[in-house]
Amino acid sequence: MYFLLLLLWMIFNGRVTLEVFLFGVVICGWLYWFISKHMGYNYKDEIRFAKKIPLYLKYAVVLVWEIFKANIDVIKIILSPKMEIEPAIVTFHTDLESDAAQVMLANSITLTPGTYTASLEKGDYVVCALDRSKFGEGLNDSVFADQLRRLEGKK
Repeated sequence: MYFLLLLLWMIFNGRVTLEVFLFGVVICGWLYWFISKHMGYNYKDEIRFAKKIPLYLKYAVVLVWEIFKANIDVIKIILSPKMEIEPAIVTFHTDLESDAAQVMLANSITLTPGTYTASLEKGDYVVCALDRSKFGEGLNDSVFADQLRRLEGKK
């Protein structure tokens, strides 16, 4: 957090001089102390987050790959007008505990073409799928849910 504050200080200041840098070191040090003491910030949370950065990067790669694959499937549906599709509204419950993980799963489902998260309430999802067989099945056991379980420390 301290280095992020210092980086922001340097960017917002617009010039890089020794005087600006040293003043930023002092100001950012005081601000970091204030946030830690009076706003409940704990550097251990920062360390836990830093250890999970590879998992977040892997999640981002998996998300981009799944979006790419779903785009191909949607293009096939669009270019094959005689293809039988079965639009569906799918409901499922997830075992993800944190609200952040549940929202990330909902957003990932919505970002993937062919699906839309219509509702999320206490781990219960309602998802609209363009085709039940390609997009609507196995959402709770999807690669997104598996990656989020790893981020929560369940796997």
